[in-house]
Amino acid sequence: MAKILIIGGGGREHALAWKLKQSPKVEKIYIAPGNGGMSNVGEIVDIKTSEFDKLTAFAKEKSIDFTVIGPDDPLGAGIVDAFKKEGLRVWGPVKAAARIEASKAFAKDIMAKENIPTAEFRSFDNYEEALKYLREKGAPIVIKASGLAQGKGVTVCQTLEEAEVALKDAMVNKIFGEAGNTVVIEECIYGPEYSIHAFTDGKTFKMFPSSQDHKPVFDGGKGPNTGGMGTIAPVPWVTSEVMDEVSKKVVGPVLKGLEKAGALFVGLIYPGMMETQNGSKVIEFNCRFGDPETQSYIRLLKSDLYEILDASVDGRLDEVEIEWHPGFACCVALASGGYPGSYEKGKEITGIEEAEKMDDIIVFHAGTKLENGKIVTNGGRVLGVTAKADTLRGALDKAYAAIKLINFDGMHYRTDIGLESLNMKV
Repeated sequence: MAKILIIGGGGREHALAWKLKQSPKVEKIYIAPGNGGMSNVGEIVDIKTSEFDKLTAFAKEKSIDFTVIGPDDPLGAGIVDAFKKEGLRVWGPVKAAARIEASKAFAKDIMAKENIPTAEFRSFDNYEEALKYLREKGAPIVIKASGLAQGKGVTVCQTLEEAEVALKDAMVNKIFGEAGNTVVIEECIYGPEYSIHAFTDGKTFKMFPSSQDHKPVFDGGKGPNTGGMGTIAPVPWVTSEVMDEVSKKVVGPVLKGLEKAGALFVGLIYPGMMETQNGSKVIEFNCRFGDPETQSYIRLLKSDLYEILDASVDGRLDEVEIEWHPGFACCVALASGGYPGSYEKGKEITGIEEAEKMDDIIVFHAGTKLENGKIVTNGGRVLGVTAKADTLRGALDKAYAAIKLINFDGMHYRTDIGLESLNMKV
């Protein structure tokens, strides 16, 4: 029986804890720093994800058998290396491998070397050179801060003026901090996006079904980008042929490329894909479970999650058969008023228990806090309402029916999660 520590405090970590708790091999779960709604799945530990020394000391003190890392920032900063140095079992990529997400310039370099399909690009750490190249290329064009920027470092620019502002903001005004020291300037490609996840022990990898996030804050894909307003899984128009192509041309090659670079990748590799007129292309790589993709995936995963993660760390993923429930799942994010800009906290949330009494509804907490015995808002994305059904339409209908029971002051959400995919020709 294993004692598990989960690092992170959002909806993704709540979903992982919820699933790990179901394993007969798991005795106890701790979550650091967790959030107000997670106490039903684990013990909340008040340590920040950046406090590596405190986290490793806690793991030793509590005789933790296995640590699972959720967010990208600690992975990029080398939390797995810190745990391994202390002789602790930990799931996730080491710092050198996490660069596939932490540095878009590094990821693009790997893609070029391994012939992985992606948009044409150049990387720059000099503002004047970047500006010159930008003016040569013109618009539309994409400006990406190379480092981690909480999913907000990418600007799709329709005019040269817009692109020049985005470049200056990243490299000169440092609106993304050090993440903008290097930028990637990329051709603008077009098409619907989807997410691919794969468990890997560095050699073997096992693909998930496809999923799709909805980044812009408002219906119709309008407004600023967010951490993700909702997901569906699987995506009806992503065919088995497309999945085979991504497996052979993207996931396999990137793992080989990382190994060649001396960075064996163990954990979860997650390419964000776009289906263009010229086939599927990689927009970016992530080195961890997506959020809110995880919340949908966890509802579909039939196998024991702990067994999969344990086998990945041991390099025996080839021995594990991963099963998924048939049908579809979705997650709709309920956000604070003003998100992704400034928002107020401390708004009381009602209706979660009533919503979870409905068939196939689980509500995962993201930005919540327990205050005087009440659950209140404590973040931008507050809750993820998930549902499962035989059809995508059925899952969406269930989720939106459940949402009608939940309320907090300023609550807003997209009403069109999955609709575009429902209407697309397969």
